[in-house]
Amino acid sequence: MTAREDDGAGRATVGFMPGFEIPVHRSLVTPLLLGGAPRGIAILNGTLAAAIGLGLQQWTAGLIVGACAHSLAVMATRRDPDFAIVLHRHLRQKVYYAC
Repeated sequence: MTAREDDGAGRATVGFMPGFEIPVHRSLVTPLLLGGAPRGIAILNGTLAAAIGLGLQQWTAGLIVGACAHSLAVMATRRDPDFAIVLHRHLRQKVYYAC
């Protein structure tokens, strides 16, 4: 929690209230990544690549699809670490205002 204080020059500053500070461990706020991509998407990419490579016996296509999908996921994660959560929420929303 923060409290607004006057710095003497008429400007309000934000300071911490004594007794209301707690340490937050870094692992609680950092995203869970696997190879630079969100964990769920990395597992999905690996499963898809394995299904193409092993199931269809198309080794090169499986490797190419897996590498490209993982690279895209890593690039999207670098831009926004929460892109998977936002994309999932976007896909669940219903269209109310159609143009």
